[in-house]
Amino acid sequence: MYEQWTTLIPVPELRLLLAATLVTLVLALVARLGLGVLERVAKPFLFAREMVHKLRAPAQTLLPLMGLQTVWTSASNEMAFIEPLRHVTSLAIIATFIWLGLRAVAAVQQVILVKNPVDISDNLRARRIQTQTRVLVRTLSVLVIIIGVSGMLMTFPTARQFGTSLLASAGLAGLAVGFAARPVLGNLIAGLQIAITQPIRLDDVVIVEGEWGRIEEITGTYVVVRIWDSRRLVVPLQWFIENPFQNWTRHTSSLLGSVFFWVDYSVPLGPLRDEFERLCKAAPELWDGEVSVLQVTDCNERAMQIRLLASSRDSSLSWDLRCYLRENMLRFINDHYPGSLPRIRASLSGERSPTDNVIPDPGATSAAERQPPV
Repeated sequence: MYEQWTTLIPVPELRLLLAATLVTLVLALVARLGLGVLERVAKPFLFAREMVHKLRAPAQTLLPLMGLQTVWTSASNEMAFIEPLRHVTSLAIIATFIWLGLRAVAAVQQVILVKNPVDISDNLRARRIQTQTRVLVRTLSVLVIIIGVSGMLMTFPTARQFGTSLLASAGLAGLAVGFAARPVLGNLIAGLQIAITQPIRLDDVVIVEGEWGRIEEITGTYVVVRIWDSRRLVVPLQWFIENPFQNWTRHTSSLLGSVFFWVDYSVPLGPLRDEFERLCKAAPELWDGEVSVLQVTDCNERAMQIRLLASSRDSSLSWDLRCYLRENMLRFINDHYPGSLPRIRASLSGERSPTDNVIPDPGATSAAERQPPV
């Protein structure tokens, strides 16, 4: 049997394959046992536990590959297929390093998200940190991939020659690439600006293109706004830097909601204020107890305008509070002051004017007949 193998595979190559197999198996076992020990040690610590959990798979792949590359490097250059083996293993190691970098960045993101949850009442700081983390993590992930792919391409001699030829015409190529990549680079820079200055954050309530919604996702190139009716508005990152928009939760989530009524001058304001205060206190889940104001804000020859101003903890509660106040105040006015809401009225007077003694021309149309029907 040994003689048959030696006729098919020369002895040095056979020894090399056996050594490579043994090194791969031993290092795979060592990596598995070592990571198991690290998981037990890191279990009480959130960051270390998450990092070991995320890096387990790439680490178990990287260590045997590095041992395998060591075996290929120690082999003689005259062996058959040794150079392709070294090259393929180098590409696999670089790809594993890319995988390792992406998982490490994801581990850091996961720890930050766990330590700063947004499912709390006062989540302004958490939303700010999560927004910065998500944008920066996506940027770092893109950089890791670009550096890794560049490293893989540089292992090919033809790629290095291609890079040299590109450098010879760097002026024209740079202009062409810069012009073609302008939207991508613009969004990337806009993403960094948003992460640093934070005009928007995750879960912010915004008005974009006339649509009310919440910031659901911030990627490396666009922002997803979840509109109130569950539609999604996808907006490029650069749009938020170049265009004005409304952010209802920039510093705090509390808002003032307003309700307007046109009522007759005969309606007394005292009972309206009392009913308004009673309605606010009767809905503590909607009203935050800060602001409740009833004022006459306008008037004309027919009616006066009343504004109800009430505060809520967030925009959703503000919408519900305004609907609640509008419905109940309308019912109160109709029940206690019927007919006081605006309507078109006509007044007929029985007094005679001096022109009533004048005999009208039979062919002419009287003033009463010229009036439109009421």
